Amino acid sequence: MPLKAKYCSQCGATIVVREVEDRQREVCSSCGKVFYRNPLPVAASVILNEDREVLLVKRKNEPKKGMWCLPIGFAEINETIADAAQRELKEETGVEGQVLRMLDVDSYESDFYGDLLIVTFEMKRTGGVEQAGDDAETISHFPLNWLPQLAFSSNEKALRVCSEAHAEEWAIQDSFSSLQADEGRELLSDALVALIQDNAQQLTKLWFDEVRCNPTTDSYSRINPDELFARGFTAISQFGRWLKGHEADQEVRAFYRTLGRERKTQGFAVHEVMSSLSLLRKHVWTYARSQGMWASPLDVYRALELDRRIALFFDKAVYHTALGFHEVANA
Repeated sequence: MPLKAKYCSQCGATIVVREVEDRQREVCSSCGKVFYRNPLPVAASVILNEDREVLLVKRKNEPKKGMWCLPIGFAEINETIADAAQRELKEETGVEGQVLRMLDVDSYESDFYGDLLIVTFEMKRTGGVEQAGDDAETISHFPLNWLPQLAFSSNEKALRVCSEAHAEEWAIQDSFSSLQADEGRELLSDALVALIQDNAQQLTKLWFDEVRCNPTTDSYSRINPDELFARGFTAISQFGRWLKGHEADQEVRAFYRTLGRERKTQGFAVHEVMSSLSLLRKHVWTYARSQGMWASPLDVYRALELDRRIALFFDKAVYHTALGFHEVANA
């Protein structure tokens, strides 16, 4: 524990412990000066690089010598706690930063310094050159999911808060990257895709009921109901498999080329078949949208991502159906 004062800084008399304001406090035995012991303010910084790795400092001195921690240090007189965080960041790592947000405020009892009040900020790097300061043995970046044992529990808490604060943002970024790369990796909208697959029967029924009575698809009322329902169910199931990467483009192409040729041979107008596909797309999208909570940016992104994937699939379906019609018409 920190050393306690023995003599009054005002008059030099000895210090005694008395009850003041319902607490045991240090008081001058002569002049009555009360010496309040308050938690020491400490500022810490979380600064992430583009790979979502956090910059840590390996401590050169006690306490916790040789352990890793966030850039951290005591606030000085006449500086704000945010200013202290920026100063300590620069002194320990050489990095200049701008405060983005306060992540956490935590009480910490140190055997070395006594009670501390640790305020942690997330920082945005604005400049500087990375180099270990006088109090640091070295500095290094670590992934948030692969951290060394940290010197202070408050650092662990602040990093958890930071990860949670970025969770939706990073999920959207990762899903967008996967969508752009077209690598078949898991996307945020896969949850809605699974919902569509699990409810393909119900979705088919919604489409089936409308396509048989919609004025833009008159000829569909002539098709055997069982055959029509089975074809709609196949189309929706195929859509789900394609979105999950279990059905190749050539299989989609073959299905809709065949559909176009069959409908042309049966005497359907091309606009009727295009309208039936439009109705199918509408019911898929409306059903998926009705299941979303729309409570957060993540929900909105998930729905928009699915909408893009639906558009891509049905653009292919329309194109190959039209080609199937054309093949029969020009045979």
